[in-house]
Amino acid sequence: MAENNKKHCEKCLMAAERIEKIRNNLVKEEVLYDIADFFKVLGESTRLKIMYALSGGEVCVGELSESLDISQSSVSHQLRILRQNDLVKFRKQGKTVFYSLDDAHVESLLSQSLEHLLHKNIYE
Repeated sequence: MAENNKKHCEKCLMAAERIEKIRNNLVKEEVLYDIADFFKVLGESTRLKIMYALSGGEVCVGELSESLDISQSSVSHQLRILRQNDLVKFRKQGKTVFYSLDDAHVESLLSQSLEHLLHKNIYE
């Protein structure tokens, strides 16, 4: 530890146990990068709009396009990104492809995000 840091952290020496606990709970750097990339995917409003539309259940591209007033090519492009990041899944029925949220974790992430913002009363 640098000499400057020692002067500023003398009180921290008394908290060695807490510091060790923090260090033990740190997430590995490469995992943090993956989490940051994950949130970048979620950081685009069109993708979020599609995900919230899928939270009601399975939907085909045409239905998404029509209900969200977004071109089919744009919806398909965003779905491809969401699929590559394991946020949505698909199934084919004949020529029609149906999309849904990948799993309960994704549903929980969406609902908790909305719940957090509503809890902060920023939309009232």
